[in-house]
Amino acid sequence: MDEHGILVEASERGENIRLSGKLGRMSLAMQVLTLSFWPLLEQVLSFLVGTTDILIAGRMAEGEERVAILDAMGLGGYVGWFIYIFQGAVATGVMALVSRATGARDSKLADMALGQGMWLGIFAGLVAYLILQVGTIPLIGWMSLSPAAAIHAEAYICMLAWSGPVAGAMFAVNAALRGSGDTKTPFLAMVVVNLVNVGASVLFVFGPEPFGGRGVEGIALGSVIGWIVGLLTVVVILALKKTDGLRWTRDGLLFHSETMMRIWRIGVPQAIEIAGMWMIHSYGLRVISNLKDEGALGAHFIAVRLESMSYLAGFAIAAAAAALTGQYLGAGSKEMAVQAVRFSWKLAVGVMAFMGLCFVLLRTSLIGLVAPGSDLHIELSGPLLVVCAFAQPFFATSIILKTTMRGAGATKLVMRWAFSSMLFYRVGVLWLLGRLDMVSLTGVWIVLSLDLVTQAILFSRLHFQGKWLEAKV
Repeated sequence: MDEHGILVEASERGENIRLSGKLGRMSLAMQVLTLSFWPLLEQVLSFLVGTTDILIAGRMAEGEERVAILDAMGLGGYVGWFIYIFQGAVATGVMALVSRATGARDSKLADMALGQGMWLGIFAGLVAYLILQVGTIPLIGWMSLSPAAAIHAEAYICMLAWSGPVAGAMFAVNAALRGSGDTKTPFLAMVVVNLVNVGASVLFVFGPEPFGGRGVEGIALGSVIGWIVGLLTVVVILALKKTDGLRWTRDGLLFHSETMMRIWRIGVPQAIEIAGMWMIHSYGLRVISNLKDEGALGAHFIAVRLESMSYLAGFAIAAAAAALTGQYLGAGSKEMAVQAVRFSWKLAVGVMAFMGLCFVLLRTSLIGLVAPGSDLHIELSGPLLVVCAFAQPFFATSIILKTTMRGAGATKLVMRWAFSSMLFYRVGVLWLLGRLDMVSLTGVWIVLSLDLVTQAILFSRLHFQGKWLEAKV
């Protein structure tokens, strides 16, 4: 860095840093593309499975009943995100620790983080399960869902909560593998999760007795079974693995308070940030569910699902960038860590901007695939896709910079600035518009987009200042 704290070009020493394994024989561009390839396929597969859940829900009934089911699934999707808040925090800590250990060629620490992370993931999932068992009904009441939608939402959420401990363990194991540079094994495990999910969900909804006829509860049950089979798959793959890399060890699986605390110290700020995000989003959902437009919550959910076609690529690139950031910092090269972030940043902005253009041009056809024959949802969701299209470059910037800062261990920095922006826009501005009776579904999405623009500017400035590179892991 120069005297003003601005990052400068990579030094000759930084450019000569070599990572261990196959990555050490690749250019930076190939490292990013290689590490993002399997996560991208994983994200695409997850998108297809999530879309399948919507397609199943959208074909379970017609008319008002379909509106109620899609509204319930909209809330269920956000509650599903809550289940993964604490698991995701553990996964962030595990990835940061494993990637640093891998860059420093400390295999014992990496194996220790794998085992301790799995136990922490299970614990985090149990916490999420208990919270949902107590809080689901009050949450549904706060959202002011229709009586029919409330019944469907309760059935879906209470069943999905059972996936918490299993998903938590798998999140941690997959994060450890990605941090070590292995993105293929998590992809294979998630293939199992998603294929089992789809097959079981279709069986429990449309299948013959005694399996079928379970409604939205059947969709959630398919997800639970998928996570169980997926976790067993990745555990067995690691147990049978004979090549260099992460492995189960006795010391790693026995309780080790120091390693757990290192993981938790990194993950806690993210847990606070994401929990705060979830509560802030819940307020936004409440605003949407209280709009006068029938089906507004379902239309919002459809638009979010379609928008994920864009950011699934962004998150895949971000996962690769975060792993490389940690490994290069572990190897002692801040300069190469910065180069990895900036290459990934440009790539994500280009991909997500292109997807935004597709949203504008194909919005009617895309909405029609999810809710066939529903003019109501086309009318409500169409403008939302136009709004989100313009926000895609800023969204890409936020994804890459926040994820790589977390990968470097700077989770407190991310929490502070992301939380401040979201509170201002997603609570303060929405509350004010509601008080002035000036809020609409499209207006809500404009406010959400302004939050993304602001976060992109804030985190760009933080990136160039470089303080995130000094985070301790």
